[in-house]
Amino acid sequence: MTPQTIFYSIITILLLDFIVDKILDYLNAKNFDRPVPKELNDVYDEGEYKKSQAYKKTNYKFSNISSLYSLMLTLAFFFLDGFEFVDKLARGISNNEIAVTLIFFGTILLAGDILTIPFSYYHTFVIEEKFGFNKMSKKTFFLDKLKGWLMMIVLGGGILSLVIWFYMLTGADFWIYAWALVAVFTVFINMFYSNLIVPLFNKQTPLQDGSLRSKIEVYAQKVGFELDNVFVIDGSKRSTKANAYFSGFGKQKRITLFDTLIKDLEEDEIVAVLAHEVGHYKRRHIIFNITASVVLTGLTLYILSLFINIPELSLAIGVKQPSFHAGLIAFGILYSPISEITGLIMNYFSRKFEYQADDYAKETYAPLPLITSLKKLSKNSLSNLTPHPAYVFVHYSHPTLLERFKNLSAQH
Repeated sequence: MTPQTIFYSIITILLLDFIVDKILDYLNAKNFDRPVPKELNDVYDEGEYKKSQAYKKTNYKFSNISSLYSLMLTLAFFFLDGFEFVDKLARGISNNEIAVTLIFFGTILLAGDILTIPFSYYHTFVIEEKFGFNKMSKKTFFLDKLKGWLMMIVLGGGILSLVIWFYMLTGADFWIYAWALVAVFTVFINMFYSNLIVPLFNKQTPLQDGSLRSKIEVYAQKVGFELDNVFVIDGSKRSTKANAYFSGFGKQKRITLFDTLIKDLEEDEIVAVLAHEVGHYKRRHIIFNITASVVLTGLTLYILSLFINIPELSLAIGVKQPSFHAGLIAFGILYSPISEITGLIMNYFSRKFEYQADDYAKETYAPLPLITSLKKLSKNSLSNLTPHPAYVFVHYSHPTLLERFKNLSAQH
């Protein structure tokens, strides 16, 4: 393939990805005004449902503008030889290949993030504020940005440096060492995410003694689940939206409840949500997800190793001096259709796992408190109760509220 053919293949992929996304968004938006299924009639009253529709339509319009802006920026960067400009800039600062790569990616990522800050600021302080969700101060918003950049430099830069070093030492065999590195990092982050990453952004405190903790302990003992770590996170410093999640495994496993979840739900509903999270652990979904992530990373790195030495990849994006970092940009876009397919498969499994976790909560606790908790959480986040099936298939990692309601209500 000539560099020009690869270039137009890249542009075609970028445009097709945008068009498919916009078609799915349009189909989903057409469903906004559909009547609510009778099973979910108690989620919203008339005023709340109108507010939910307004929220969805506002986000839809905003998404159309922000995604078109991002596409225009990306295409401009390609057609105006932006990659060659940044490559020359990096090589003017250092002759070391690792340093050149870090400067190259750091400049592109930082510039891209800065150029999209107005959109994330508007979404947070105008849209989320208007609909009563935002609790974040402007100071927290910008501090989060700075912390995110710092993490990108330390973690992203550290891993990328090692990958380039492996490539310089071993050539095409670099993927084996890079795979081992990413596998170890993935397991490490899954084990210690709540201990190392979360405290940078949020305060976590152990759930205090009281009736809620007692109910949780009784349930955990009943299902034989050793649970010493139940934490409450101050999610309310950023948003009124509620959540709960499971992290780690072995001695490091913990369940984290947002303070907004505790505020919004009854104690039995919180235990039901927790039972769902325990279900993920008991059904080994965490292990599956980590394993699948590591396997997919290995496959991607192996395919990358077959193509990374082809100079046409670098030349296709306008970089005249072929390099690992330029080839990686081109490969990443050319590989994205395969990533989309693996993403669809992972979403399918994720939805299946949500049903299994719901079933576990239903069997070991009770279906009704989980149903009422899901309805309350949907109401409080102004969720879409009538999403288009195609949009759900591509984008949803969880079944819809209606699908979960039917599953929890069914007699097995």
